[in-house]
Amino acid sequence: MTPLTPFHVAFPVDDLEAARHFYGTVLGCPEGRSDTAWIDFDLFGHQIVAHFKVKSPEAEGTFSNPVDGHDVPVPHFGVILDMRDWEALAERLTAAGTKFVIEPYVRFKGQTGEQATMFFLDPAGNALEFKAFADMSQLFAH
Repeated sequence: MTPLTPFHVAFPVDDLEAARHFYGTVLGCPEGRSDTAWIDFDLFGHQIVAHFKVKSPEAEGTFSNPVDGHDVPVPHFGVILDMRDWEALAERLTAAGTKFVIEPYVRFKGQTGEQATMFFLDPAGNALEFKAFADMSQLFAH
């Protein structure tokens, strides 16, 4: 595999303090620079930026696609972790009372691309997926 470089993603939140607590305390992301309208976080070596945006009623609604018998929310973002870190994160989220969209489980069990996955929402309703592969060579397998 090619060495990865950090990605950057910016996403809307309607409460910066709730985002600071969720990403900083619940997920354990170190905080970087911030302003009155945004906060940088280090998400496992990747730069994510929560930008304040007033919630709009016309922007409500969800879209999902079926994957392995679950409705996967779209859009979503997250990180692929090693299995030990994924299990620790699942435990931390469960202990924090996180309501999962898709509870932590192993999908495609016994098939090409078998992976542990979980989906949950941040306080602004942004969907996140964290996954892990017992065999990282399966990341792009088909």
